[in-house]
Amino acid sequence: MTVTETSLPGVLIIEPQMFSDARGWFMETYSKKKTPQIDCDFVQDNHSLSAQKGTIRGIHFQHPPMAQAKLLRCARGELMDFAVDLRPDSVTFKQWICVELSAENKRQLFIPRGFGHAFLSLTDNVELLYKTDNYYSPEHDDSILWSDPELNIDWGIDSPILSDKDRTAKLLKDIIL
Repeated sequence: MTVTETSLPGVLIIEPQMFSDARGWFMETYSKKKTPQIDCDFVQDNHSLSAQKGTIRGIHFQHPPMAQAKLLRCARGELMDFAVDLRPDSVTFKQWICVELSAENKRQLFIPRGFGHAFLSLTDNVELLYKTDNYYSPEHDDSILWSDPELNIDWGIDSPILSDKDRTAKLLKDIIL
């Protein structure tokens, strides 16, 4: 596995090694031994389907003590995955990155605790699989409005498909981190 650091400390791009032959291919999608930079124990796996191109999910996060680290990969289609630094004491607070994840490129993104997560589907029928190191907790769950001007995220889209939760999310300035 190749691990690449990003401009946000702790956010990593993981590129699994793929073995191909006439039958198809095989890859390890996670190995604690091969990715010591990911210092967490995963407890939950999630799988989502975004049926339509132009769907944004996020910016989602959980407050401590139920904050979550995530290891994400796209199993079908193509998406832009976003990590937003929500750690007020960080030198990269409010900065974000995006990484293209697709079934074809097989890249993965590790996002540590203290970050918000969102993605934009670039094709129909996008399937995102991800591991978390903490369980989902409705009491700690929160969202930031995708178009928050304080974050100024360049989504490349003006009228995304949104859930009610994402359409009515708060601005960062109205959230106590």
